[in-house]
Amino acid sequence: MEKLTFADFELPVKILDVLADLELFEPTPIQEKSLKPILSGRNVMGIAQTGTGKTLAYLLPVLKSWKYNKNGNPTVLILVPTRELVVQVTEILETLTENITARVIGIYGGKNINTQKLLFDGGCDILVGTPGRVMDLAIDNAISLKEVQKLIIDEFDEMLNLGFRPQLTHIFEMMKEKRQNILFSATMTEAVDEMLDEYFASPVEISLAKSGTPLEKIEQTAYKVENFNTKINLLEHLLKKDSDMSKVLIFNNNKKNADLLFNKIDELFPEQFDVIHSNKSQNYRLKAMKRFENEEIRGLITTDVMARGLDISDITHVINFETPDVPEQYIHRIGRTGRADKDGKAVTFVTKKEEPLILDIELLMDKELKFIDFPEEVKINPKKIASEEEQIAMKNPAQVKLNDGGGAFHEKKAKNTKENWGGPSKRKAPKKFGANRAQQKAISKSKRKK
Repeated sequence: MEKLTFADFELPVKILDVLADLELFEPTPIQEKSLKPILSGRNVMGIAQTGTGKTLAYLLPVLKSWKYNKNGNPTVLILVPTRELVVQVTEILETLTENITARVIGIYGGKNINTQKLLFDGGCDILVGTPGRVMDLAIDNAISLKEVQKLIIDEFDEMLNLGFRPQLTHIFEMMKEKRQNILFSATMTEAVDEMLDEYFASPVEISLAKSGTPLEKIEQTAYKVENFNTKINLLEHLLKKDSDMSKVLIFNNNKKNADLLFNKIDELFPEQFDVIHSNKSQNYRLKAMKRFENEEIRGLITTDVMARGLDISDITHVINFETPDVPEQYIHRIGRTGRADKDGKAVTFVTKKEEPLILDIELLMDKELKFIDFPEEVKINPKKIASEEEQIAMKNPAQVKLNDGGGAFHEKKAKNTKENWGGPSKRKAPKKFGANRAQQKAISKSKRKK
């Protein structure tokens, strides 16, 4: 059977020319499956693994049917969960529409909102943004969402995981009900299912693979490792031994540990690595990503801020320095490699405490990781970091039996015991300044009678 090409999509020649310049000629399976349902105008729910080409899967059919709007308000709204994704999708759109009259604007939080309002002075056709900033600008009347004909929500599951449901529902209320909703998610969660039932009428479901299925072109291995500091020794060993580790993405579970690892690795491999997480400024993060993309540095140390949607080409290895707490997050992490039909490698370092998390991951994938023997030449460092130290469980203060403190304690206790003094007539007369007005009147009346 002859392979389908983008020319078979009957896309505008100006877009085909851009795709050809990018050396993109054949659609991925999710792009092929999405075209007709999206062009039909019906609501669409796409479930596809990360790294399968979801962005073009919704952009190409939307651009094929897109028409210029004279009013200057967006007719296409694309919502994504992170600032990095806003930048990425906006750049792809600007490239695809460079020969078309389409005004594309990307917005996200952390930037001066008044400066962003000025971006809309010349009108906007396609708006890409994070939910919070889109909602803020709409509330301030900087933009109108009344003319949105196509709403696209990318990384829908992650959007809900990050707590964006209130902003999403507010945005829905600002738009007319008659619109096409195009939703893409890497996993189908209960939260996604719930919102589909409540807000989106009978979407056509497009599924490339079941939730949690790993990409087949990724070789997955693991090492059992004593602790965090021994993991550093193992990572140093692998980086020195394996020259194929030329473009490495290393995941930690939190910002503190990412910084701790970076400081150690930067000493061992000066100027070869960088670190990004949510505490880093947007400019810093974008510059670090660009250096990594251009292979000016060998690797990036990061948190799950880099696990979703970002398209960095030719990552040779993903290393889970720490095992993720949520099994689905493992799928998103390793999906950064093995993209565009290329092979990739994912390596996970597992402590005894993390072994139950690996079992959950294996159950989700219905696939076992291949464990490799710990290298004999790697030194085991017994020193634990603070988070690995055993936490001493404190007794509940309410359950601690206090020393009775002798007679003085009981006297104080008796003194503080509340007594029932009965109704107002049985209570002691209140002091003048401690009584309320009604009580004062009652006292004065009583004295007058006497």
